[in-house]
Amino acid sequence: MKKNHKAIAALGVVTLAMSIMGSPIAQSASVVTLTVSSDLPLQGGSADQSESTNNVIKLLLKQMGNKAGKYKIKFKIYDDSTAAKGSWDDAQCASNAQAHVANRTEMAVMGTYNSGCAKIIVPVLNQDPKGPMVMVSNANTNPGLTKAWNPGEPTKYYPTGFRNYFRVVTTDDFQGSAAAQFAKSQGVKSVYVLNDTQTYGQGVAQAFTTEANKIGLKVLSDGTAGEGWDAKQPNYEALFTKIKATNPDMVYIGGIFDLNGGQLVKDKVKVLGDNKTVKLMAPDGFTGYPDFLALPEADGAYLSFTGLSIDLFPKNGKAAQFQKDYFKEYGKAPTSSFSVYGGAAMQAILDAISRSNGTRKDVFQKMKSVNIPAAKSVVGTAIKFDDAGDTVYHDITILVVKNNTETTLKKISVK
Repeated sequence: MKKNHKAIAALGVVTLAMSIMGSPIAQSASVVTLTVSSDLPLQGGSADQSESTNNVIKLLLKQMGNKAGKYKIKFKIYDDSTAAKGSWDDAQCASNAQAHVANRTEMAVMGTYNSGCAKIIVPVLNQDPKGPMVMVSNANTNPGLTKAWNPGEPTKYYPTGFRNYFRVVTTDDFQGSAAAQFAKSQGVKSVYVLNDTQTYGQGVAQAFTTEANKIGLKVLSDGTAGEGWDAKQPNYEALFTKIKATNPDMVYIGGIFDLNGGQLVKDKVKVLGDNKTVKLMAPDGFTGYPDFLALPEADGAYLSFTGLSIDLFPKNGKAAQFQKDYFKEYGKAPTSSFSVYGGAAMQAILDAISRSNGTRKDVFQKMKSVNIPAAKSVVGTAIKFDDAGDTVYHDITILVVKNNTETTLKKISVK
């Protein structure tokens, strides 16, 4: 027995020496695994787009060997929607916020898709005693998250005073402005504005209305964000009968397709005529939805997107190759540009982690200096943020629905 004890002791000395010398065994044991997550609506109308976004992230991580610098990376998926609501849910967003903070290996969140959900989660992550914890969105466009917009914004989302929120797409003040300018260029003189009564829809409708008034379009609806539609209504024939009496050249729909947008579009065409007779325009809350594109009533509708559409990505380099790799991996293209911008948001997160000491606080510090060149970006545009956390690029893409497909018309770079 004494001999065995001595052998065990000797083995311990050898193991200690090997760890000091940096043996492969010791290095393998010391690899730290960190978690990154996505927080998206996996149920309802956004389900396809969210699945595509998560697939983009999975492929990106696979190509990186599931590593960021010296750290091994684990990917965790959160759902911020409910089956009952069919879209993002306030209570679920609040629950997810607590879960992010409680998961001690989790370093940062890619999300959310909906601005209203972000406004619930960001303040919780901001107050994390080990952070603040970083969130980078691929799709939030409401200006109030980073700019003075509605009362108390954006200060109320950052109780600690530190800005832990970033986004890789531009904001609705730019989107709404570009959409109104485009409408005027198409000969529109009068427009009726609708909104979905939620954070995003009211914000983009407000931006559109403000610019429309500024450039001389006649806004027929009342209120700074137009008239709200009730997502629970079985149809909107009465609403559009009222709108028909105002004789608009265009109806602008500020909101997301999830909130009964399909029925709204059907009844617009039923009462007002097709989208050549009375034009229809919607923001990026209607992009990337196969169910919308499948509607005969969607044909001819104009859309805007707060970034570049996929066909405007560079035809060579990382962005082009990633599209080919995605198709090879999944047998189809990404559902929308938002999905690929999810990859860009995750590239920013992984870059910050790779240069950090593996703590939330240091990942937050490193996020401020993220600067991924265009040649290495999955969207073909450099990934860089201003002091507010916004992308430094203000590109807006105008599209039209043609043959059940989103077809790019032009890019507008807003100053």
